[in-house]
Amino acid sequence: MIEVKNLTKHYGAIRAIDNLTFSVGSDTTGNIIGFLGPNGAGKSTTIRILSCFQPADSGMATVAGYNVFTQSLDVRRNIGYLPESAPLYTEMRVREYLHFRGKLHGMSRRDRDNAVRSVTERCWLGDFVDRPIGQLSKGMRQRVGLADALLHDPKVIFLDEPTIGLDPMQIRETRKLIRELGDRHIVFLSSHILHEVEQICTHAIVIASGRILASGAPAELRERISAGSRLIAEIKGSPDAVVAAVKSLSGVGAVESDTQDEWTRLSIEANGAGDIREEVFKLASEKGWSLREMRREVASLEDFFIKITAEQRTGRG
Repeated sequence: MIEVKNLTKHYGAIRAIDNLTFSVGSDTTGNIIGFLGPNGAGKSTTIRILSCFQPADSGMATVAGYNVFTQSLDVRRNIGYLPESAPLYTEMRVREYLHFRGKLHGMSRRDRDNAVRSVTERCWLGDFVDRPIGQLSKGMRQRVGLADALLHDPKVIFLDEPTIGLDPMQIRETRKLIRELGDRHIVFLSSHILHEVEQICTHAIVIASGRILASGAPAELRERISAGSRLIAEIKGSPDAVVAAVKSLSGVGAVESDTQDEWTRLSIEANGAGDIREEVFKLASEKGWSLREMRREVASLEDFFIKITAEQRTGRG
């Protein structure tokens, strides 16, 4: 549904995106794609090119089967786009603005009425539809921009930092809505909030300095770092004997320990991503040691992001 090949864009001497290539929105990647990166990584530039708001210097891209350079009108008919700062006509009322946008999409009066009713309900704007946009808070204006992006029921929806300016309750509801949108649309979500992407996205692309550093399901990316195989355990026994026995287990790497009130708390690094809980449990049982806690610490997407971007900055990624 979204295919990009060798896409490059310069701003003067600065290369904003550098030879980007990816394909998402298929059965293998899922319908909600997170586009991750620090500020200035090239996320917004990529989305502007894919939504036909600015050209690239080289490369090719298709969205919903249409070429973004030679079939831009067809692309625009099939996408919804919420930029980070939604450009709205602040003197217009919400209902008036959405009807105006519907006319630009060529929608009939009946279709506009139905669509406006639907999107204002989905975006929690029912109490504000007759209020001037200029009187709304930043978070409420973000909702109007989201309603605009959904108005014509597009195949692909681009969301650039969609929860910026929203309060905690609105953020929760917006994330819920994005999950629902993934059932019917391809959602391409740009964000630097890693927890947000981890919660709602089926596929993630990590970008930094205009280059793709990694791509895959959030769970797959987490498993690619060693922090994903750390085990925490508390065992009652002789501290030296406990540590020595655990270190002797196959698959165990570094072991850190701390003893308090006859209990030894262990932080165990596995060699690779193997699960060594069963071996630790068997060891404690055979030795007659009490075991009151054992849990595997799974790495977060934030751990992966920090690791891979640090490697990129030092030239090792």
